[in-house]
Amino acid sequence: MSKTIEVETLIYASLDDVWNEVSKIENHSKWMKDAVNIDFQTDNKSGVGTKIKVLTKIGPIKLYDFMTFTKWEEKKSIGVDHVGIVTGKGEMKFEKIDENTTKFKWTETLKFPIYLGGVIGELFGKPVLELIWKQNLNNLKKIIET
Repeated sequence: MSKTIEVETLIYASLDDVWNEVSKIENHSKWMKDAVNIDFQTDNKSGVGTKIKVLTKIGPIKLYDFMTFTKWEEKKSIGVDHVGIVTGKGEMKFEKIDENTTKFKWTETLKFPIYLGGVIGELFGKPVLELIWKQNLNNLKKIIET
């Protein structure tokens, strides 16, 4: 079993400005509270095939999240496969509302291993991750909108 987590926000900035920030994967730890460190496992730092290892910390739990970028549509979406301890798929979508407003939608479908609680961990983890990722989006907004 796996859980889908979805958060979204309106960012009061152009699609270009939002894309320019979010497409710089090396900067994600500036606005993602749970991403302590991002290490590239490939020479390329963007696009399909890029691989990263992210030290993730949620409360007392620390783990490495290994991701491979599977989708990279400029100013439309970025998709990943989680291939480490936690497995699943994620996607960030960008939608131009008007010249100064962009809708940012982030969806993750994750499966927790048994030693992180399996199905029970997913059940309790979903609301915690939603709260953290909503804060992440607020952090991103502050970076882009200032």
